[in-house]
Amino acid sequence: MDLQETEAAYYQYVKKIMDFNETIALAEWDMRTGAPKKGISQRSEVVGTLADEVFSRSTSAEMKAYLDVLADPSIQNQLSAVTRRMVEKSKKTYDQNIKIPQEESKAFTILQSEAQSVWEDAKKADDFSLLEPYLEKMVALKRKFINYWGVTTHRYNALLDLYEPGVTTETIDRIFSQLRAGIVPLVQAVKDSSNQPEKDFLTTPFPKEQLQKFCLYLLREIGYDFDAGRLDQTEHPFETTLNPGDVRVTTNYLENDFISTVLGTIHEGGHALYEQHISRDLVGTPLCEGTSMGIHESQSLFFENFIGRSKAFWQHHYSDLNKYAENAFRGQTVDDFYRAINASHPSLIRIFADELTYPLHIMVRYDIEKALFDGDLAVHDLPAVWNEKMREYLGIVPPTDREGVLQDIHWPSGDFGYFPSYALGYVYAAQFRHKMLSDLPNFNDLIANGEIVQITEWLSKNIHQFGSLKKPLEILRDATGEEPNPNYLIQYMKEKYGEIYRLK
Repeated sequence: MDLQETEAAYYQYVKKIMDFNETIALAEWDMRTGAPKKGISQRSEVVGTLADEVFSRSTSAEMKAYLDVLADPSIQNQLSAVTRRMVEKSKKTYDQNIKIPQEESKAFTILQSEAQSVWEDAKKADDFSLLEPYLEKMVALKRKFINYWGVTTHRYNALLDLYEPGVTTETIDRIFSQLRAGIVPLVQAVKDSSNQPEKDFLTTPFPKEQLQKFCLYLLREIGYDFDAGRLDQTEHPFETTLNPGDVRVTTNYLENDFISTVLGTIHEGGHALYEQHISRDLVGTPLCEGTSMGIHESQSLFFENFIGRSKAFWQHHYSDLNKYAENAFRGQTVDDFYRAINASHPSLIRIFADELTYPLHIMVRYDIEKALFDGDLAVHDLPAVWNEKMREYLGIVPPTDREGVLQDIHWPSGDFGYFPSYALGYVYAAQFRHKMLSDLPNFNDLIANGEIVQITEWLSKNIHQFGSLKKPLEILRDATGEEPNPNYLIQYMKEKYGEIYRLK
């Protein structure tokens, strides 16, 4: 075959891999949104078989033959930017996976599906011992994979690279150190303030049926396309993408904590907007996905915090809230409501944490994950270490493992290395917002007038459309002109919480 024919054949070969991945995503979505418990084991086997096929294709002799031709430096100027980036991603996947025995890769995939189901039972029963053997097997396999890859620096860097290419522990340590220095004194000042917001009214019951309608309404308001998605209920909210025309979100309806449901839904909607706005030219390629979890989290946190928690958003939507809540909050002003939903205090649950203390939750998990893979921390010791870290960073200790080490699904899902992306995403989001305030000086007016479309268009132009055609730090640099800079997030928090708590 000549080069053009090889390129076309490669595209078709990769398209089949993406088709398998879409089927896997659908099966996993079903397992997490209502598949019968008795069917989980067999469904896990099915997912394992499909993932095994993806693994085989990504490391096959045929893939190697394509890469031998298309990754040749001498012909790069003859390839399009899309093909070059596709080949780069395929080669990275090939180089990683070819070193892992196929039976171990399949075993890990099956273990992921089983562990997620067991996690739900363990959380409900508040019994870490149910999940412990699954986590032990998962951590052991991850450690083996790192050995296969031959990592010579921090072992944890190998896991970070899976979610945030180009970012290392050195980068995260620097950013987290700056965040701690800026956040911790502010947390103390907020705690000592005599101007504490009244927030008890936020526990007013919000009937599930009405809350669901309100969440559907707000998703439409931020631009989520229901012709290309749907909203379902799960224990742990998530977004999953089958393709840009089928991007699904889930939430958990908490009648006595409706604001967590509302903000969580907006958060997942931010993820979904990213995926729905990826260029259709990238469909069927490995570039038709978010470029990193940090950039992905920047979008969800942007919508949750800089829009969903803003005063401007509720100036526009407070009457809608009361309509759906049947006037349950008519006794409070918009300012009362705004201060209440932004009240800051250390909390046990990460997804319910306020903006100010949220990064501290991520630091707890980051320290533990590094110790698991760079040190000698045992899975059995996770509950005790978790509690100690919570005491160190947030000054509180979970009374149960349900509120502690069992609260997140990420470890049962095998997503070690993922958590730092949440804090990085927060830093990225504040950086994008800083640049947007320059490009759209009427930013707050747009939100207050319900004209979020101009904000979404900026995000789509600078971030969404590229999928993973651009690398994460390339996206950040091109959009903002800077490397990761946590100072914008620190300044935002100082200004916001200074106003809410009337700090001097």
